[in-house]
Amino acid sequence: MFEVYDKMRLENAGPYDLSDALEQGAIIHFPESPVPLPSEEDLVLFRDELPRLLKLKNISYHPEAGHVRGLDDADPQIAERVRNVLVTVSDDIAGFLQSSAPGLTENWTVGTCSFRPIQEKGRDLKPHASNELVHIDAGAYGATNGDRILRFFINVSPHEDRVWATKGIFPELYERYGQAARIKPGKVSARHLKKGPLDHLRSGLLNGIAAAGLPTAKVLDSSPYDRLMRKFHNYMKDTPSFQQEALGHQEFRFPPFSAWMVFTDMVSHASLSGQFAFVHTSIVRLANCRRPELAPYNILRESAGVS
Repeated sequence: MFEVYDKMRLENAGPYDLSDALEQGAIIHFPESPVPLPSEEDLVLFRDELPRLLKLKNISYHPEAGHVRGLDDADPQIAERVRNVLVTVSDDIAGFLQSSAPGLTENWTVGTCSFRPIQEKGRDLKPHASNELVHIDAGAYGATNGDRILRFFINVSPHEDRVWATKGIFPELYERYGQAARIKPGKVSARHLKKGPLDHLRSGLLNGIAAAGLPTAKVLDSSPYDRLMRKFHNYMKDTPSFQQEALGHQEFRFPPFSAWMVFTDMVSHASLSGQFAFVHTSIVRLANCRRPELAPYNILRESAGVS
């Protein structure tokens, strides 16, 4: 599950090595970030100044709208500087993914690039909002319709590891807990995965609003698949017995200035502790996957008897 790509291994990797590992549920760790880091001056700004200016839990650049959320009252010069850093980090990560996993990035959607300045440990959030509870990502960046959620992280804390936990990958978790979460056969049939008239109407309206000048409207879209995955996400976070169970539990540490990437719709995860990280989200087309049978969408389809 944990694949380490140091500089030499990365240089010798073939065009499908990283993408095949991701599809099979690997967390790919780069001991040294393969993506350039912002300058030390910019990192000091992000670590020391932004937390006190924060209006939301993250500061996020939305490329579809070209703006940053979370710093509405910041000085315009600081806001522009933050935007420039996030745009550069986003572009650099996207460029790295296009060169290292080219098969995944055809017709993909490059989503938000965020900075997380708050210590993850002890935030005392409601379960559905807590990163400290193990979960599978669902509905990231609007309706995925079965496409994959790929996230790339960089720990930019100068002294603290970022600590993750997992309880395994979706195929295993679905087999163990799908019935209890009410997303397994007997609870889910073919009709639960098919978009109905209301789904198509909502998607059409939101796409129209997006095209008319409000591109962030797309993040409000949903689909039957995304709602099932959200149901599983909520079951995990709402079930103390699942969170406390030792079965499949592993922890990983990501040192300062290292990076990692993972299909977060595939690999369950929790951020137990750590502060100061960049997070890049993209949506990869399911059609690009070489092991589509491992994707959550197709596991649900097969279980529901959808041909």
